[in-house]
Amino acid sequence: MVLISTQRLILRTWKSEGLEPYAEMNADPVVREFFPSVLTREQSEAELRHIRERYERDGFCLFAAELIAGGALAGFVGMQRMSFEIPGVEQPAVEIGWRLRKEYWGKGLATEGARAVVRYAFEMAGLRRLVAITVPTNVRSRRVMEKIGMRHVAQLDFDHPRIAEGHPLRRHVVYLMEA
Repeated sequence: MVLISTQRLILRTWKSEGLEPYAEMNADPVVREFFPSVLTREQSEAELRHIRERYERDGFCLFAAELIAGGALAGFVGMQRMSFEIPGVEQPAVEIGWRLRKEYWGKGLATEGARAVVRYAFEMAGLRRLVAITVPTNVRSRRVMEKIGMRHVAQLDFDHPRIAEGHPLRRHVVYLMEA
């Protein structure tokens, strides 16, 4: 089901044929540079099940991002309720996020999709605040956060509870946006 469309993207719920390109994206070490590891096909399949469950529960999720021209799956752009708390961030927190296959980087698709998700979050889903997190060195993602109007709140930066102590990707920056 199509929920959001932009000039170049359709943001929709996930179809079963999305698993293969999703798993390929998650197995790419370049795409997963700022995550502790790549994902196996089984882990990607479990993630998609979880994403579908979140849509059923919340009415939003990390939407499949499909190109209007040609119908290829570019990755995802969407939002999800965070499954852990960030100290100092009002709960329940909803995180906006994106991940694209590397052949779609540098084309403005993440920014285009994220702007549409912001509108959807505030106008359709009735949310008041969005959170975005990443590691400090993920400049591309931070640039998208800034382009869509989010602001870095340095005093909220934190050590990710699901990343091992001492791991170089444990520290995360926090960006916020309010309606």
